[in-house]
Amino acid sequence: MTVLIAFLVNILIATAKTVAAVLTSSASMVAEAVHSWADAGNEVFLLIADRRGARMKDARHPLGYGRAAFVWSLVAAFGIFAAGSVVSIMHGVQQLTAAEPVEDPVVAYAVLGIAFVLEGVSFTQALVRSRAAAHERGTHTWDYVLDTSDTTLRAVFFEDGAALIGLVIAAGSIALHQVTGQAVWDAVGSILVGILLGIVAVMLMRRNIVFLVGANASPEIRARAGRALLARPEIERVTYLHFEYIGPNRLFLVAEVDLAGDATEHNVARRLRAIEQDLEENPAIETAVLSLSVDDEPSLDFSLGP
Repeated sequence: MTVLIAFLVNILIATAKTVAAVLTSSASMVAEAVHSWADAGNEVFLLIADRRGARMKDARHPLGYGRAAFVWSLVAAFGIFAAGSVVSIMHGVQQLTAAEPVEDPVVAYAVLGIAFVLEGVSFTQALVRSRAAAHERGTHTWDYVLDTSDTTLRAVFFEDGAALIGLVIAAGSIALHQVTGQAVWDAVGSILVGILLGIVAVMLMRRNIVFLVGANASPEIRARAGRALLARPEIERVTYLHFEYIGPNRLFLVAEVDLAGDATEHNVARRLRAIEQDLEENPAIETAVLSLSVDDEPSLDFSLGP
């Protein structure tokens, strides 16, 4: 729903900005139109990411298709850089030497104002969702958005945030052009919008690459999971615990445990499998693999963390 709202908003805004760019001949408006069309295109990739990543695991992909979401989100982030940043910067540089006066700036201000309201609605929706998730995990909203494996939420959050900043830059550039009479300020606005998009795109690409190469869960999640395992009456010790994200909000769990009692090998295997199946009932755990600890391995301490 977050992506769909952002997509519809960006289509409306991109259309309005394109018309305004033609009517006003403003370089900043051209950059903003490119920005919104790029965002709309990126939302398509994010919708594909959600759909591909949600496919059920099968024989060829025993851990599921969750990492496909990171791949398509990476493509979407690159789209911001290629279609938004590069085009905006190049157009601004060209306008520096052939700057045209902004015609009918009232049209530009009106479109920018409406766009700010619409982008604000979309950003608020992403912000509310992020705050709720951060509160649930006992962390700051900013930290949650940066660290979350939910690549779609992070992309919408930063794209809409960058859009709001870009609108302020565009309006300020047109205002400086009016005040000073220098059309170069409008071109500078286009360049600044392009730089802003580039920064956001690089940041999003880096975060997706982190999850693609294999990112561990946070120490807090690991500590909570370890304590949850030790709370089970059939587990006496945990000597190894590994989490890895294999998709948005989906984890692969590997642990070595010491079971209570001295059951036969056959019964131990059944008990381990029953625990694995119970753990996989948690929607955040895609697959759990448990094995027995070696006697001389030290027990892990999960006393730290929330």
